[in-house]
Amino acid sequence: MEWSAPPASDAGARTGEGLRERKKRLMRQQLSDTATQMFMAQGFDAVRVAEVAEACGVSEKTVFNYFPTKESLILDRLEATMASLRTGLAEPGVSPVEAALRILDDELSAMTSWLARQDDPVQASATIQRFGTLIQATPSLRAHQSDMMDQFTAVAAGILAERTAMSADDPEPQITARALLGLWRVQADSLRRHLDRAATTALLHKRVTADVRRAAQLIDTGLRAFAAPA
Repeated sequence: MEWSAPPASDAGARTGEGLRERKKRLMRQQLSDTATQMFMAQGFDAVRVAEVAEACGVSEKTVFNYFPTKESLILDRLEATMASLRTGLAEPGVSPVEAALRILDDELSAMTSWLARQDDPVQASATIQRFGTLIQATPSLRAHQSDMMDQFTAVAAGILAERTAMSADDPEPQITARALLGLWRVQADSLRRHLDRAATTALLHKRVTADVRRAAQLIDTGLRAFAAPA
């Protein structure tokens, strides 16, 4: 499980969002954006959480009120993926593969939309590549991703087991969960492969989506036993 682009700012108001909720969301976004920029410029291990707090004009305690670990400052999108998995896999009338594809397309669309908004596409692509390099070169970030993968697998297996009246420890929901989560790696690898080759963000989205759907089609037959819940 990985996300290959830096967090994209989201300052716009949301429907039904109160002032307090908006302030909290914007502070969380500021902390993550600032931390990501500092980590990418100086290296993850070279930046202390206290320095991120100082750059944002808050206390270190405030940072940890929003993010439980230093690693989650830069890998905060994983929490959104977890929430989407919980909702998508339990949605009535939707197969597990289709639920995963919907989440992946939303995440890819967010990334390509961010790319399209940048003034310098070449620099933006380089930023995405440096972000991925930072994750792969930092043992604590890789370990955090691995821990989150275990959590994703447990959550997905639990939901899939409920759909079929099985135990979450049974081999069928376990392998199904791992197969579905493997689609995120396929998407990340495809993004890296096509990032510098696609002439437009629309073409990039099309090529990555095609790769992911090829992989999804291959595993879909084996997952048909997990029928969509009534």
